[in-house]
Amino acid sequence: MNGHELTTSSPRQSKSQTDANQFVLTFENNRYASELFGQFDQNLKLLEQRLNIDARARGNSVSISGEVMATNQARRALDYLYDRLQKGGSIELSDVEGAIRMAIAADDQLSLPTMERKAKLTMSQISTRKKTIAARTPTQDTYIRALERSELVFGVGPAGTGKTYLAVAYAAQLLERGAVDRIILSRPAVEAGERLGFLPGDMKEKVDPYLRPLYDALYDMMPGDKVERAITAGVIEIAPLAFMRGRTLANAAVILDEAQNTTSMQMKMFLTRLGENGRMIVTGDPSQVDLPRGVKSGLVEALQILKGVEGVSVVRFKDVDVVRHPMVARIVRAYEAQTAVQDESELPDR
Repeated sequence: MNGHELTTSSPRQSKSQTDANQFVLTFENNRYASELFGQFDQNLKLLEQRLNIDARARGNSVSISGEVMATNQARRALDYLYDRLQKGGSIELSDVEGAIRMAIAADDQLSLPTMERKAKLTMSQISTRKKTIAARTPTQDTYIRALERSELVFGVGPAGTGKTYLAVAYAAQLLERGAVDRIILSRPAVEAGERLGFLPGDMKEKVDPYLRPLYDALYDMMPGDKVERAITAGVIEIAPLAFMRGRTLANAAVILDEAQNTTSMQMKMFLTRLGENGRMIVTGDPSQVDLPRGVKSGLVEALQILKGVEGVSVVRFKDVDVVRHPMVARIVRAYEAQTAVQDESELPDR
């Protein structure tokens, strides 16, 4: 660009400095620019830490310098986040983290369907009247796309990757749009051995402790009063896995969480409940099986048996997809490394 100001119809204009690795981004809307940079420029500081660049704000402009690839990644991330603000969205540090991950993926995984080489960054989204969620990792992007095209989706991987949250969010979107008539939430209550009768209260009160993560996601995506009314009316149903036998779940979005703790028989029973115009989402972490020793996980078996079956999608999350506190990803990696060492030590001597 030879140091000349680039004039376009875009709300963002850029001009290059003499250094090829330095440029200035100017955003027309001062309020959006302030939100984009973050309080005390915290969003820009995160860009600096993750991409090893220098980002200095002045008014509604930011000067970015560093290696060519990193500065281009910063540009794509900022452009995406600014577009999000223009469309009425908001930005948190976790959103900035997600934009950075996806911008890096645009260079590392150019085959991703949501990426355009060196161009605008886009991410799959799930939207309800209350909230819009954008993918924060390439695997989340793949997961959302799988939910849109497949009747049965397995989301497997470590905690904190968003597999359950996105499943509930997608079910809420389907319900709100009238694509399904109800949402059914199920989770094996391994700690109670599926024998819930001795617990006080009605069925909802008995299984609530096990379904809390699913409720949390529902309340994030739908107004609280609507969730309560939907539960009362049976539009959102709490269905303990042990009580699913014999049912046909038509016109429903059905979610089975913590599926690694199902037995082979339970998993087969659950999967064969799928009815006309039904969607099933099965989530779990095969490395966190709580079943008695010697009992094979129904999730592990299903992933083997259903490999290649038409209409079934399997999305595997890894530690790099953890979107909770960065410490969670490090914890997951440490445990996986220890498991690998133990597995190797148990191999017979040759």
